[in-house]
Amino acid sequence: MSYIDGFVIAVPTAKKDAYRTMAEKTAPIFFDHGALRLMETWEDDVPHGKLTDFHRAVQATSEEAVVFSWIEWPSREARDAGMKAFMDDPRLKEFTDMPFDGARMIFGGFTPLVDMRPG
Repeated sequence: MSYIDGFVIAVPTAKKDAYRTMAEKTAPIFFDHGALRLMETWEDDVPHGKLTDFHRAVQATSEEAVVFSWIEWPSREARDAGMKAFMDDPRLKEFTDMPFDGARMIFGGFTPLVDMRPG
């Protein structure tokens, strides 16, 4: 069964295009190191809760949008090796000005519990 890395971050709305460009440029690097799929999603219908919500989780300001992303890997072992190779890849040196505050990123690895498709 596959393995999922999940991420939630706050990105300044003024940097949406820069974020998209960064994601499009890093995706092939992830794929070169074994990732099967990468999904980047931009806040569309993310309500503010009374106790918890995505905005609070990443301390998003009114000038920021919540981005929810995930990477699918063939296995935990493939993810561990792939992420190490990704972080060591010399192509990452190109990314010196990240369009978000990485200190407020929430991330983790997840084992699928239910994986269903219609049909």
